[in-house]
Amino acid sequence: MPQCNPILTLTKTASGIIAAGRCVTFSGAQASVQGAKTLGVASTSADVEDDLAVVVSGTATVESGAAFAVGDALTSDAQGRAITATGAEFVFADALEASSRAGAKIEALLRR
Repeated sequence: MPQCNPILTLTKTASGIIAAGRCVTFSGAQASVQGAKTLGVASTSADVEDDLAVVVSGTATVESGAAFAVGDALTSDAQGRAITATGAEFVFADALEASSRAGAKIEALLRR
């Protein structure tokens, strides 16, 4: 079972609907472009204009967008979920647990 050991959590105002465990951009939106630069990971779900806790340092529970292995460098997919980075994409974390499928919740070490 994934855990979350945040070192730094920032409050952002959600600029759109955000699901828990998804990547959040600096503008307070759920990441919607694969490989987008992200601020961190949403610790809870949020509606537009809600205050949202974003884990930016430490470990966070993230939702996977595909299968990957422990230690894989992670980037966001077009839905803000964690997938394996394959090139020059922004890497936001490293997988501390493997994911066997899209939608799995795993613990990741954020790169900040």
